[in-house]
Amino acid sequence: MSASSGDLTTASEVSEDFLKVALAAKEAATELAPLPRAPKDTALRAIADALVARSAEIIEANAIDVARARENGTSEYMVDRLSLDAARIEAVADAVRQVADLPDPVGEVVRGSTLPNGLELRQLRVPLGVVGIIYEGRPNVTVDAAALCLKSGNATLLRGSSSAYESNTVLVRVMQEALAGTEVPAGAVQLVPGVTRDSVKALMKARGLVDVLIPRGGASLIESVVQESTVPVIETGTGNCHVYVDADADLDLAVEILLNAKAQRPSVCNAAETFLVHAAVADAFVPRALAALAGAGVTVHGDERIAAYGDAVVPAGEEDFRAEYLSLDIAAAVVDSLEDAVAHIRKYGSAHTEAIVTRSVTASRRFVALVDSAAVAVNASTRFTDGGEFGFGAEIGISTQKLHARGPMGLPELTSTKWVYTGEGHLRTSSGTVIASCPGESR
Repeated sequence: MSASSGDLTTASEVSEDFLKVALAAKEAATELAPLPRAPKDTALRAIADALVARSAEIIEANAIDVARARENGTSEYMVDRLSLDAARIEAVADAVRQVADLPDPVGEVVRGSTLPNGLELRQLRVPLGVVGIIYEGRPNVTVDAAALCLKSGNATLLRGSSSAYESNTVLVRVMQEALAGTEVPAGAVQLVPGVTRDSVKALMKARGLVDVLIPRGGASLIESVVQESTVPVIETGTGNCHVYVDADADLDLAVEILLNAKAQRPSVCNAAETFLVHAAVADAFVPRALAALAGAGVTVHGDERIAAYGDAVVPAGEEDFRAEYLSLDIAAAVVDSLEDAVAHIRKYGSAHTEAIVTRSVTASRRFVALVDSAAVAVNASTRFTDGGEFGFGAEIGISTQKLHARGPMGLPELTSTKWVYTGEGHLRTSSGTVIASCPGESR
């Protein structure tokens, strides 16, 4: 049903409609899992070609979402995230082709050995099965997520934001129709029907139909999914990232790293949201940092010690140090030691990425050892915490939890493993292992 018709799927319809697409994804996952790399790569390239060929159709649908967003008073920044044009669709298609070029993780031997009793033991990567993804805003995520799941042998259930429903509906239709001419089942890519919270709840409660759920978005979305879902969740993180300027920092370098971490692209989860400076270098560093940030249009929300260096500093409260601004705003504080910096990060941070700027090997090693986050940068911007920058080719998100996956999640993180052991009639007995003989077989 078209979002533009003004008659979107109602709450009463969601349960039945959801069951239909979930069962289709489950069946497709079974067919997709054993496929070798070649048919998956062919399917991905077919999707990329179809996106470009049908860009006019996609742009027309996207225009409906954009017009609705503007009517609802959505900020132009968010409208820009929502918008698609020919160039952006080409970029999305290129990203799909890049996923096709990546190594296939399925079937990779993680470890293996021959046991003393002669059994050959292997641990192999296998698909997760059906991956549900709940995400906000950008319709390009619809294609990115589907491509990564397909490459790793998973079917996917996509639940994007209601603001992009028209765009997502067309994007999924284009991908399904592209798959129809390949060996990959078209049901491997499914859009969760509906725009109400009932459709989100259906996905979160689909244990047995959905193998894992990945939320991508703001803190409230992620917290809601983690708290309410009965499906296992991989928690992707909000990014309250920190830059700590140590007593032994190169201050020129520190200014450059801070400016890049905050202002190069403030709307992403690996942008810095807080900077901390050691008291020993505060007099030399803070005025320079404030001037550089002001020149980039950044508003600084500082504690009393930071505020003493500039009238333009906005007084910071607890909420400022916990904030993921995703804007040209940053919190700041002066600390008396590296340990105080770590304590601040542990109290307010989101366990995403923290950076230290220092010339001291001892300080950098201590910071790395003490900080409990998914990524730690030494004399580098927080902006490098990214699957592409890490050489993974692509990512489904950045996990801030500790189980299954942590940090940028590439294709291997979209797999599980299974154990395979091969014998020659090995039997386990109370006295040890014996080898059974087949009738007529001589040994």
